Amino acid sequence: MSFTATLKRDWLGNVRNDLLAGLVVALALIPEAIAFSIIAGVDPKVGLFASVSIAIIISIVGGRPGMISAATAATAVLMGTLVREHGLEYLLAATVLAGVLQMAAGALRLAEVMRFVSRSVMTGFVNALAILIFMAQLPELTDVPPLTYVLVALGLAIIYLVPRVFTAVPSPLICIIVITALAMSFGWDLRTVGDMGELPDALPVLAIPDVPFTLETLLIILPYSAGVAAVGLLESLMTAQLVDELTDTPSDKNRECVGQGIANFFTAFIGGMAGCAMIGQSMINVKSGGRGRLSTFVAGVFLFILLMLLGDLVARIPMAALVAIMIMVSIGTFSWSSIRALKTHPRSSSVVMLTVVVLVVLTHNLAIGVLAGVLLSGIFFAAKIAQIFRVSSTLSADGRERVYTVEGQLFFASVDRFSAAFDFRSAPDRVVIDVSRAHIWDISSVAAIDSVVLKFRREGADVTLRGMNEASETIVDRLAIHDKPGAMDQLTGH
Repeated sequence: MSFTATLKRDWLGNVRNDLLAGLVVALALIPEAIAFSIIAGVDPKVGLFASVSIAIIISIVGGRPGMISAATAATAVLMGTLVREHGLEYLLAATVLAGVLQMAAGALRLAEVMRFVSRSVMTGFVNALAILIFMAQLPELTDVPPLTYVLVALGLAIIYLVPRVFTAVPSPLICIIVITALAMSFGWDLRTVGDMGELPDALPVLAIPDVPFTLETLLIILPYSAGVAAVGLLESLMTAQLVDELTDTPSDKNRECVGQGIANFFTAFIGGMAGCAMIGQSMINVKSGGRGRLSTFVAGVFLFILLMLLGDLVARIPMAALVAIMIMVSIGTFSWSSIRALKTHPRSSSVVMLTVVVLVVLTHNLAIGVLAGVLLSGIFFAAKIAQIFRVSSTLSADGRERVYTVEGQLFFASVDRFSAAFDFRSAPDRVVIDVSRAHIWDISSVAAIDSVVLKFRREGADVTLRGMNEASETIVDRLAIHDKPGAMDQLTGH
């Protein structure tokens, strides 16, 4: 596709709706960017500048037009320990390395790995993320004035009830405006955003993270960078798939991996934390009519304008308003239907989902939970396929030939059942192994075939393999030894 056609499709094909959608998203980004900064244990400006930078950069280099990326809870929850133990500069260094890892993942086309992430793993991922977001709010609900609980309840009421009668302005923004206005009007002594740290009052400054360039530093940040890179790509690719389905348009997943890496890499040099695609904001964008890259670009630019003009007002926002918003995000993120489905879904699927949730909550590392879930899904799948396997046999009328019919998938998990199905002690003159209804997958299955054929030949039987499909025949011809010189010696040798 020509440059002009691409420009028109991605940037100029939906200008009015993209502009309006971008403005709405920018308003919705402010409270969450601040809240996610607090989750990570850094000043609000770190998340706000990150959201500006990531949104603008990803609009240009990302692989999914219309998707919103910024500072997120998924990456923020991984950074708190690093910030507490080593400080902000190490977080920025980890963000740089995470960007490099994501660019490498895109270059290696690792987006294809998403095919192996089952629905159960995705559900566990989402549920664990929701629990971590809620747990991160508990410090703001402990040892606080009773008025804080009243305002949190008021904020939740606004968030959930206002959209029933008014949708022109996002209800989380209305929550912030109302609670901030009440606190300022009555002079309530409440914990505010300004108490959490310094808000932007000037343009960001380009700077290299102030950390020692040593192997020790690398070993400190690598686990966090790997976790942020993996979780960021997982959530981004999941969100991209969802936007693909909603807009009925394709996206370039590998380009998205590279784009996320570029965005995080450069964001660190202006003092921003790592981020990724945002499911909630992407849905707001799409439902507001945003389809092109322009909507994401406008969201980042307008967010920056708001920060420069309204920074003093943002500092006076009570934390109670942000806690209400994050509780709403937590409730909306959790898949409540998955609880009801525990009774109806296969037990293996439920075990995978619950394993992901438990591991993530215990370790606060989404990547560990997802990896365990993928491995567990693979084990359950292999065990299930191995059960759909059988070997039957028929003996000729004269008793001189026996035909073994193999049905199903022959691979490492089914070779034991395959080998146990043959009777070597009463071998007839001729043995036919019919694999026309089977598929031979790996070296374990080829070795099992070798063993069966050679054992029958040792007993004096003439053995024939029959009905192999092309793929099975290719792997058997390349790896099998039963028709090669010295094969019987290898059998007796083992």
